[in-house]
Amino acid sequence: LALALPSVQGQMENLAVDMGYTPGVLALFYKVAIGSGVAPLVIFMGVGAMTDFGPLLANPRTLLLGAAAQFGIFATVLGALTLNYFGLISFTLPQAAAIGIIGGADGPTAIYLSGKLAPELLGAIAVAAYSYMALVPLIQPPIMRALTSEKERKIRMVQLRTVSKREKILFPVVLLLLVALLLPDAAPLLGMFCFGNLMRESGVVERLSDTVQNGLINIVTIFLGLSVGAKLVAD
Repeated sequence: LALALPSVQGQMENLAVDMGYTPGVLALFYKVAIGSGVAPLVIFMGVGAMTDFGPLLANPRTLLLGAAAQFGIFATVLGALTLNYFGLISFTLPQAAAIGIIGGADGPTAIYLSGKLAPELLGAIAVAAYSYMALVPLIQPPIMRALTSEKERKIRMVQLRTVSKREKILFPVVLLLLVALLLPDAAPLLGMFCFGNLMRESGVVERLSDTVQNGLINIVTIFLGLSVGAKLVAD
C-alpha cells in the first residue's frame, strides 16, 4: 500500500474512514510535522537562534570549511547513481539527490529534502543522516590525529577582531536576500534560520529567543522523531 499510486492510497484512506477507522496519531504527527514541512523549518529557526556568526564575520575564510560539506553531498549523489550502473540498486535522480543530502551531515535538511523529492525513502534517509552525525565524534579523532601534530592541536583559536552589533544584525538580513534571489527553493529553510539568528542578535526578544533555542526545538524534535519512526517499515 505504501508503494501504491497516490490515487489508490486516497481511495483506501477514504474506504478506511467509511469503515470507522482513523489514520491514527502517528499519521497525524507525520502530516503536520513532515508532510507540511513545518518541523524542519522550526528546527532551523532554533538552530539559527543558537548560532553565533561572530567568528565567521571576523574571519570570512572559514566559509571554506562549510563549503567542504558540498563535496560530500555530490560524492554521495554520484555514489547512489553508480549503484545503478552496476545493477546493484536502482535509484532515480530525485532519490539519489535526496540520498546525497546525507553527505552534508544535516538532519533537518535531509528530512525536508527527502520529503519533497523521495518521500518513500524518508525514514531510511533520516536514520542514515542522524546515525552518520552521531558517529562523527568517533570518526573525527583518528583523522585529526593522523593529519595534525600535537603542537598544532594545542593551538588556541582566538577571534581575529571584535564584530559589531550592526554587522551581526545585518548579516542574516543580507544572507536571506541573497538566498531568495539566487536560490529561491532554499529560501524557506534559510529564511527560518536567519529569522532565528535575527531574534538572537537583536537583543530585544530574549525570552522568545531562549524559548526557540530550548523548549520549542526540543518539543519539535520529539514529534519529528515520532513522525520519522512512523515511516520506517520492515522491508
